[in-house]
Amino acid sequence: MRNLLLTGLLSVPVLGMAQTSSENLVPYVKPIIGTQRMGHTYPGATVPFGMVQLSPDTDTIPYEMNGKYNGDVYKYCAGYQYEDKTIVGFSHTHFSGTGHSDLGDFLIMPTVGELKLNPGTADAPRSGFRSAFSHANEVAEAGYYKVKLDDYNILAEMTATNRVGFHQYTFPQSDQSHIVLDLMSGIYNYEDKNVWTFLRVENDTLVTGYRQTNGWGRTRTVYFAMTFSKPFYQYGNKNFSKRQVYQGFWRKFDQSKNFPEMAGKQLRAYFDFKTTAGEKVKIKFALSSVSTEGALLNLRTEAPGWDFDQVKKQAQDQWNKELAKVTIQSKNRDDKENFYTSMYHAFLSPITYMDVDGSYKGLDQNVHKAKDFTNYTVFSLWDTYRALHPFFNLVQPSRNADMIKSMLAHYDQSAQHMLPVWSHYANENWCMIGYHSVSLIADAVMKGNAPFDANKALDACVTTARHGSYDGISYYMSMGYVPEDKNGSSVSKTLEYAYDDWCIAQMAKKLGRNDIYDEFSKRAQYFKNVYDASIGYMRPKLSDGTFRKEFDVLSTHNQGFIEGNAWNYSLYVPHEPEQLISMMGGKKRFVTHLDSLFTMHLPDKYFAETEDITRDGIIGNYVHGNEPSHHVPYLYNWTDQPWKTQERVRMILKKQFKPTPDGLGGNDDCGQMSAWYIFTALGFYPVAPGSDQYAIGSPAVDGATLQLENGKTFVIEVQNQSDKNVYVQKMILNGQPLNRLFLTHSDITNGGKLVFVMGEKPKKK
Repeated sequence: MRNLLLTGLLSVPVLGMAQTSSENLVPYVKPIIGTQRMGHTYPGATVPFGMVQLSPDTDTIPYEMNGKYNGDVYKYCAGYQYEDKTIVGFSHTHFSGTGHSDLGDFLIMPTVGELKLNPGTADAPRSGFRSAFSHANEVAEAGYYKVKLDDYNILAEMTATNRVGFHQYTFPQSDQSHIVLDLMSGIYNYEDKNVWTFLRVENDTLVTGYRQTNGWGRTRTVYFAMTFSKPFYQYGNKNFSKRQVYQGFWRKFDQSKNFPEMAGKQLRAYFDFKTTAGEKVKIKFALSSVSTEGALLNLRTEAPGWDFDQVKKQAQDQWNKELAKVTIQSKNRDDKENFYTSMYHAFLSPITYMDVDGSYKGLDQNVHKAKDFTNYTVFSLWDTYRALHPFFNLVQPSRNADMIKSMLAHYDQSAQHMLPVWSHYANENWCMIGYHSVSLIADAVMKGNAPFDANKALDACVTTARHGSYDGISYYMSMGYVPEDKNGSSVSKTLEYAYDDWCIAQMAKKLGRNDIYDEFSKRAQYFKNVYDASIGYMRPKLSDGTFRKEFDVLSTHNQGFIEGNAWNYSLYVPHEPEQLISMMGGKKRFVTHLDSLFTMHLPDKYFAETEDITRDGIIGNYVHGNEPSHHVPYLYNWTDQPWKTQERVRMILKKQFKPTPDGLGGNDDCGQMSAWYIFTALGFYPVAPGSDQYAIGSPAVDGATLQLENGKTFVIEVQNQSDKNVYVQKMILNGQPLNRLFLTHSDITNGGKLVFVMGEKPKKK
């Protein structure tokens, strides 16, 4: 009896209580996940939502070759590919998981021996300053990265604060030790990307400067301050720029060596040292969007000393604090590594975009100061509105509110008077479709997380949605759909505009703006206008009102959709699943359609021309490796067979997420893929952000505790969970049976306890 009682007591923390917040969760984070093939993540050092992402770059693939797009560059969206054998250097800015790219600013490479000022190539690495490396000598942790550079016998280590990258290089004995600072290098690079670069040697340990580029962000300027732990005894640079017609009278100086100002479009600088065996040369490299003075302020405020281990500990303490917002119980270490790496990836972006005094460069290219909020950038909204920002509304509500304030500042500074579509570094890059800022704003307003002027935010949403000159909106407003012969990807645009309009309508209703509610409720029904009942799919419609005759429901190329085919996109009506099911022939027929989606085979030819879709991310014809289908497995909840949602999501978790370098089936897309994993592993998912409801799935953990910002906790207890027991038998919320297939936001934020009882067979009515 005593043993039974003891066993019962010991089981309580496993199922019903949180792990202690003092547990070190960093070992479960594997930044190397997603660095191979399609994940497009980076393994380097950063802190949660940090402005600096200090990470290795493994090649210098150009964006174009012979005047054409070089498809190989796509592998290097994050600068690093696991299969590469050499490291070119360590740069300070990276996107995580994107399908297009930029950044890679200020690449640093330590070397010894003969000075080389070109990076060399993968097939002839010793022709340049790159170095061979082995994964056996590589360590990637949250907030810390280490690798041995084999060609130079240099141990490279790095950590970071929010705005400062901290390098530590352990050199061999050499009278020819160098630090190369490459201002030419970048991600998605091409010859004319650099508009201008500038370096100023302030003294023998401090260098400042900036880099201005014209690419995805066409007016992007980043300033820096770089300080060394040891004085360099000489320095210089090589200018690889094309000869200009007019260069002034600078020829009076030899600017290539020991000259304190360096300027040009294509510069590589070097700083020389004499080192003893095992000597550590440290570098602190601070960024600013405003000025070198701002970079210096960031450096002196965040990293005043030279204790590398202390800064590393501070970085990892920050990660532990954020990871502990959700503590899970699981008997499977792989599942914990998948979960906490997903948490890590979810908290990489958006990134801080202001100096420690609140100063930042705005979309109007002027300097602004954030008052009472942190300004953020890197808004990959076509991806992240689906699950990432709803996840923030649960566990990072204050940050999410600041992100919306940042988007409203963007709106105020926009010459087009629009909310961001895809923005980074004081630039709107207009990537992808929709106006999904309104989804973020509506989701926050509807869930009571709106410490901003909600009516002003609604006005910004409405103005954006009425911007007729943008991407087919004038046709959409006047005709009720985007015509394919006037504007491409027309069906995807129509469907996504309709969802966004529903978000605006929900917000307007809550705020009592009935005229706006009526207008956008009508627009939210426009998805019906591109549904062809004769074939049962969404289909491109022409400006004369007829459906386009040439049409292939399986192809992802030139069929009226963006990064998807008709099979997947025809299910994109997240705000009106009941109407969608009715349109498609009722529940029984709809289930048959969903079943076919997961079980049919999609030949490679149907997505061969679509860069963001590969075999890795496909199950049947369901494309999990790309975002438009992420809600689809949950649609069974609106049919008579909701248990199929439960088996599908558990199958997807197993097939698409693994704790390995190639463990992501598609781009992580600034955390969206990871947020899908987190929600799904916990047992619920936001099918329609802008609603306060989460669809029930099948929890893949033994238990979890959400530590909420309001001081309350929400405990998830999962009984009998296993790889076989994927079906929910019953749910109990705060001691009462939960007889619905959704949770509300307040169910969670009010705190309490949800119990899932799992079984091996579906529970059918």
